[in-house]
Amino acid sequence: MSVDERLDQIVARHSELSSLMSGGDISDSDEFVRMSKEFAELDPLVTCIIELRDAQNEAGDLAELIADPDSDDEMRSMAQAEFQELTRRVPEIEKKLQIMLLPRDKADDKNAILEVRAGTGGDEAALFAADLLRMYQRFADKHGWKFEIMSASDTGIGGIKEASVEISGKAVFARLKYESGVHRVQRVPETESGGRIHTSAATVAVLPEAEEVDVHIEDKDIRIDTYRAQGAGGQHVNTTDSAVRITHIPTGIVVQQQDEKSQHKNRAKALKILRARIYDTEREAQANARAEDRRNQVGSGDRSERIRTYNFPQGRVSDHRINLTLHKLEKVLEGEALDEIVDALTSEDQARKLSEVT
Repeated sequence: MSVDERLDQIVARHSELSSLMSGGDISDSDEFVRMSKEFAELDPLVTCIIELRDAQNEAGDLAELIADPDSDDEMRSMAQAEFQELTRRVPEIEKKLQIMLLPRDKADDKNAILEVRAGTGGDEAALFAADLLRMYQRFADKHGWKFEIMSASDTGIGGIKEASVEISGKAVFARLKYESGVHRVQRVPETESGGRIHTSAATVAVLPEAEEVDVHIEDKDIRIDTYRAQGAGGQHVNTTDSAVRITHIPTGIVVQQQDEKSQHKNRAKALKILRARIYDTEREAQANARAEDRRNQVGSGDRSERIRTYNFPQGRVSDHRINLTLHKLEKVLEGEALDEIVDALTSEDQARKLSEVT
């Protein structure tokens, strides 16, 4: 099938869906929702196709006008100026369309479970993990996403040993999926009297939130243990067995949840995290089965990969996957300039995918 034939097919399907939905003949509400979703996905694509074809047709008309010996000089001059502008615009629209036609990650539109864990560096690593968590909260606020802490284990001095967060909104996973990996910080700790720069690290994992239709968990495949929730010093924080530990027997994945006073709520949160981890494991297995070297890909999700360094003395943030350095450390940590890094990573990923299909 040629490119033009594929574009014709997309436009025809868009028109068909529009007619079906406006006809009022669809009695099945689930079918209507499915069609509405497909229509919404095709709509920007069809708009781009129409924009491209209009520009190509206009360029053809202008070329004929320029070549026409009967055209007066003023008209020909105006046509040449417009033609030059169109010859610049058409390749831009074509590239935009090529990117829109790339196979989409079906998880891109999903919400995300974000997990931050302090790594090497003791208390300083825990403080840095807290900094990262705040960065993502501000980034979520900027985009109008809902940011809900599901569980958090703090150090008592402002640091975080580990935390799990649910982030909900439009295209959350698409924007956050490149954050998975080891984040390194270089700075002088407040407790350092000699002014020496210390290096610490924290690990970030971004998982697409899985629904029951994505991952079905059989009761026979899980073991649920309950126990009394404990505080930082090991003391019991309440008198009931409200804390929950769920073990997924086939994969060995274990999730613990104790932040809620209700055992029912802890169980629901733990199952949500478990479902996301199983879904992520399945996605990784599928990617490996396609024989792709995920470590060489932007956004591979390899949690052992050192992806970014935050250097406080120099006020810079460096993303090692694309050799990008921004001297905007404070703005990145405020969530304001993080989009610049995400946009660059997205463009690099798209460029790689385009090179594979061309």
